[in-house]
Amino acid sequence: MSSPDPPSHRRHRCFSVVVILLVLGFSVVVADDVSWIDDSSLETPGCTNKFQMVKVLNWIDGVEGDFLTGLSAQFGASLPSVADQGVRFPAAFVDPLDSCSNLSSRLDGHIALSVRGDCAFTEKAKHAEAAGASALLVINDKEDLDEMGCMEKDTSLNVSIPVLMISKSSGDALNRSMVEKKNVELLLYAPNRPVVDLTAGFLLLMAVGTVVVASLWSELTDPDQANESYSILAKEFSSAGTRKDDSEKEILDISVTGAVFFIVTASIFLLLLFYFMSSWFVWVLTIFFCIGGMQGIHNIIMAVLLRKCRHLGRKSVKLPLVGTMSWMSLLVNIFCVAFAVFWFVKRHTSYSWVGQDILGICLMITALQVVRLPNIKVATVLLCCAFVYDIFWVFISPLIFHESVMIVVAQGDSSSGESIPMLLRIPRFFDPWGGYDMIGFGDILFPGLLISFASRYDKIKKRIVSNGYFLWLTIGYGIGLLLTYLGLYLMDGHGQPALLYIVPCTLGLAVILGLIRGELKELWNYGIEESESHTPEDPLPVA
Repeated sequence: MSSPDPPSHRRHRCFSVVVILLVLGFSVVVADDVSWIDDSSLETPGCTNKFQMVKVLNWIDGVEGDFLTGLSAQFGASLPSVADQGVRFPAAFVDPLDSCSNLSSRLDGHIALSVRGDCAFTEKAKHAEAAGASALLVINDKEDLDEMGCMEKDTSLNVSIPVLMISKSSGDALNRSMVEKKNVELLLYAPNRPVVDLTAGFLLLMAVGTVVVASLWSELTDPDQANESYSILAKEFSSAGTRKDDSEKEILDISVTGAVFFIVTASIFLLLLFYFMSSWFVWVLTIFFCIGGMQGIHNIIMAVLLRKCRHLGRKSVKLPLVGTMSWMSLLVNIFCVAFAVFWFVKRHTSYSWVGQDILGICLMITALQVVRLPNIKVATVLLCCAFVYDIFWVFISPLIFHESVMIVVAQGDSSSGESIPMLLRIPRFFDPWGGYDMIGFGDILFPGLLISFASRYDKIKKRIVSNGYFLWLTIGYGIGLLLTYLGLYLMDGHGQPALLYIVPCTLGLAVILGLIRGELKELWNYGIEESESHTPEDPLPVA
């Protein structure tokens, strides 16, 4: 049977996937949503409210528009948690606009709009309340929402109307409508977030499922060939470099030097993205992502089809510039290109996360077939370096760069709305604020390399599931992800370096099991002693 793709195509595919793996393995778990961390410390009577995110529903001449987002003050009346309990009031700008002195007119039954100005927020609120306003919205002079707290001199406050801040762009939108003499009505409420984020569980299953499928891919698609390959691998080992197995699939075994180089390269690339983030840079990365995703989808579809219908790969066609490929491979390639182009065009839509996750999962499954860890020694170097890399760029980098480099890069270019697609994401369906839960490719690929090694080791050693390493490391990986999301919850949505939790639960567990079973030395040097015993320098036996 002729190969569905010539070897040169597989070499190019292998190279491109490895390049994408090197430069795009971001490792962070974040919640891309509207959130606020209450870090207030000054509390005086009447100034004890927690800062809350507020939804500002608006109607322009009776037509409802998109909701605006605000941040409540540390003082003033609380808002209802559901829209049905809120009251709809017309909006009006105060005079003077900064509300820093007594207002010139009454605002009974209106929500007062004020610019930020120079006086204290509590002073603005007192003037608005004295004029009969039902609530006060302070329009900030920038897009960020600042905390409106109390001054030290405010020893006792008695503000009985809700006070919140909205961004400059939100205030400008309301101002345009009011300048055009349109009737603007607002309704304020502060919806509560669910205690348990159920969508995070779906994301966890996606991550664990990707690693499991990648680790067992050979058995799932061609069990007979896999058994034959494992029999040969049980006799022949290669400690590093590029090699081919029986099915002529190129394999890149990572070396210790390669592991360190990988982390250094990832750090340099992360800094480049941090300093030179722009829409065209994100576009280039998105195109690379599409190319890798297309190759991943092609490989997966071809593997499944060839298992069911091997005869489909026999008929081939010769194409200019491409060479010889099977008709089936050509048709699958056309589908993959169409899928990737459709996602690229629609990547800003609400449903684009589905295509992004499909491309990303297929890319990672293919990458884990191409790149492998030869033993626990290399795994320890790679994962420990990644452990430090993740913690540094998420938690320590703000001390040097004034921002978390990893989180800023993961969020993409805010000016153009473009974001880097090298992560899995899923909408927060049960959260009234919406947003996405996300996990970086690095949090799947790094532990995936170790778990794939455990799967191969168990198969070669003919271990049953309970006595092997694959099952326990997979469980450890799931526990590590659970701890990551627990940290995300306890830190109010602040991005977490997932490898901080995952590495101890996978690599640490592998080392502990190896010590208990007396196999750590074998795991550490796996594939090295056997390859050295077959080197040409060994003396030949004398008859």
